[in-house]
Amino acid sequence: MYMRLSPYLLFVALAFTSFASFAAVLPLERSDVMYHRYEGDGVTIDGPAVLLRKQFGNHVSVSANYYVDTVSGASIDVRATASPYEEQRRETTLGADFLHEKTLVSMSFTNSSENDFNANSVYVGVSQDFFGDLSTIALSYSKGWDEVGRRGDENFLEEADRQKFGFGFTQVMTKSLIMGFNAEHISDEGYLNNPYRSIRFLDPDSERGFSFTTELYPNTRSSNAYSINANYYLPYRAAVYADARVYSDSWGIEANNYKLGYLHPYKGFLFDVFARYYTQESADFYQDLFNRQNEFNFMARDKEMSTYSGVTIGIGVSYEWQFSETATVKKSSVHFEYDYMNFDYENFRDVTADAPRPGEEPLFGFSASVIKLYASIWY
Repeated sequence: MYMRLSPYLLFVALAFTSFASFAAVLPLERSDVMYHRYEGDGVTIDGPAVLLRKQFGNHVSVSANYYVDTVSGASIDVRATASPYEEQRRETTLGADFLHEKTLVSMSFTNSSENDFNANSVYVGVSQDFFGDLSTIALSYSKGWDEVGRRGDENFLEEADRQKFGFGFTQVMTKSLIMGFNAEHISDEGYLNNPYRSIRFLDPDSERGFSFTTELYPNTRSSNAYSINANYYLPYRAAVYADARVYSDSWGIEANNYKLGYLHPYKGFLFDVFARYYTQESADFYQDLFNRQNEFNFMARDKEMSTYSGVTIGIGVSYEWQFSETATVKKSSVHFEYDYMNFDYENFRDVTADAPRPGEEPLFGFSASVIKLYASIWY
């Protein structure tokens, strides 16, 4: 089953990305092992991830990251038209970082594959420190090539190309405050919808009063996102952090994301508590129920294209062991995080529920949980 990560799952993968960097310092040699699990909306996604990073001299660092998602169940979109399924997604990333004085160049190649979907992407990023290492500018570019298939249809094969441009600026404002600004532009072209998602339309000949047919999306999409973040360090070694992000695209989707967190150390432990709020306006061509099968040129009913909001509450705890600088292993840590999420949809209805007529079903909403557990060693 072709799957793109939803916004509330994507951060699980990003937390384990090996090539992101915003300062002209080589990443430390380390090995990480992680287990992640998501449960919500009738779907369970879990699997391991492994990251290895090695330095060669003082100027080169290489990394390898292997990430697995095992997906089982069926979301509300799928339950309306199909049966539960099980599949596995594998992602492999190879990366390298090159340091020259205050300039860091990062490159990587990623392959992600499922039984009906294959994606390859390349990434290059450059960051530069200046003004006494108090300021950092980062530029990035990535390009991806997707091949989309459809289970049970060997003749179905579509392609999509993606480009992403990024800019970041980080500034040490005071001895206690660090702030950053990021901008991102994404351009997509090709087959951009999910071949398993369907719209529903009024059909008086159907027993339920409506029928389903495949979604129709534009073959181009461009989006822009801007974010600002801040970290404030308190006198007793704790910290408060916050970020805000706005997003808009050519399909009419507008979204806002806000996060506020608090970090507190205690006897080798580090506790993290945060809250996140997300809100989104639907795409221009989204409707929960269409009047007829070919009412418009473009039609969507994927719930991720609708108007909805979500709240996430998370708590994390880490513990770190420090060893001798002459030892093979310099330090190690373990980290556990639990996130609880709740989503409410304003114009997406639960078609599996009984209703006197189409369009009067109850609005959909669900809760989900994410668990992340990982261990790291530095050498």
